[in-house]
Amino acid sequence: MDNYVELTSRVKLLEYHQRLLLKMLSAPNLEFYRLVIENGISEQEVRAFNKLCEEMNIKMEKQKAEGFLHFHPLFIEFLNHLPEKLDVQEVIQSCLKQHLYEPLFIEFNKCL
Repeated sequence: MDNYVELTSRVKLLEYHQRLLLKMLSAPNLEFYRLVIENGISEQEVRAFNKLCEEMNIKMEKQKAEGFLHFHPLFIEFLNHLPEKLDVQEVIQSCLKQHLYEPLFIEFNKCL
């Protein structure tokens, strides 16, 4: 039964990566998708990443409204929640190239 579960999850991962590859055919600048595929990141992990980015974006906007100019503590929080499979510098650069959460990753890029 364990083999069946493992095989099913691997097939689902491949199907997800195949969908991303199809998107990349028409838009080769989808660097974050490339990173996802190269690192074997699952659809659930990408959903969790997107949720994390949404939360970080909201926090950053609140901090900006309060007059914050530096977001290093927010960056550290992001690092602590980033999947271990991913390199933070690669994530930031790929998200910027793909125009994902640009304001957030522009600020995080300053923390590198």
